Amino acid sequence: MALNPANSNQRGNSDWLPAVTPPKLVLTGHRANVNAVAFHPRYSTIVSASDDSTMKVWDWETGELERTLQGHTRRVSDCEFDSKGKLLVSGSHDLFLKLWDVDNDYKNIATFRGHEHSISTVRFLPGDERVVSASRDKTVRIWEVATSHCIQVLRPHDDWIRSASPSPDGRLLVTSCMDHTARVVEVATGTTKCEFRGHNNVVENAIFVPRNALPALAELLGTSGPTHGKILEESSAAYILTASRDQKIKLWDTRANQCLYTFVGHDGWVHGLVFHPNGRYLLSAADDGSIRRFVTSLAWCKQTTGGGASDDGADQEPARRVNAIASGCWDFTIKIWRP
Repeated sequence: MALNPANSNQRGNSDWLPAVTPPKLVLTGHRANVNAVAFHPRYSTIVSASDDSTMKVWDWETGELERTLQGHTRRVSDCEFDSKGKLLVSGSHDLFLKLWDVDNDYKNIATFRGHEHSISTVRFLPGDERVVSASRDKTVRIWEVATSHCIQVLRPHDDWIRSASPSPDGRLLVTSCMDHTARVVEVATGTTKCEFRGHNNVVENAIFVPRNALPALAELLGTSGPTHGKILEESSAAYILTASRDQKIKLWDTRANQCLYTFVGHDGWVHGLVFHPNGRYLLSAADDGSIRRFVTSLAWCKQTTGGGASDDGADQEPARRVNAIASGCWDFTIKIWRP
């Protein structure tokens, strides 16, 4: 699931959420389940990754299919653009990560080898110089983008690792696993800092709570006075959210290893978690076919259009934010919601 926030000076649009209405666009072309969607950070481009072993590049404003990326030989489980939109990384059940050059017609410029089983997720670490991947081989690997070399192997679990997501500063990872747990791991040492137990089924996804969500978090927990102030002063690695096959989403305090809140409402495995850009809403996607405010993949589009410079250095039109949300689905489609 992916989403694109509106310009912050447009109050109404900045609070936009998808309504319970049909999507604006339904993108068709894949021949199997869509596992992941990723918005380009600047252009009106979205990439989808599928069980049909391909990725497809679309214009999410028009619905036009721009190209199909071939190179993987089995299910493509995940994909992500770097922060500048220059590179795209993908991970597959063929055991490989691949790096694609966006400005060179999405040419496959590198293949990362080392995993011994299916790859679950791939993410750029802050700074875009490293990539982290999680795998069924029970490892999390850190890769150097410039050389394609694996520079670190972490073993926080003894089972299939379903996801690995970095903290905003890149010093920590939160992992989720088939063993029903999530863990926070220090990247530099591989040390497990804390473990979270409470789900009674596979933990499909785990993410850090961003700083701009802390005021809403304090309100959710009903805190006031000194406790409220303490929450607002916390770092963005102080809390995590986990999504599980037990149909629940849990909020955790990473220092106390304590579950603070459980979100219920889904009727199937919960996969996708993403915060609204304003931090006040959490959106989740599940295989019950729903996107809930509090499908297989989900993301806000963080694209900014305009605001760049032309070849002669002159400023172009002011940057603007565009609202959109996309979900990848088991009906082989990508659905786009817009205001």
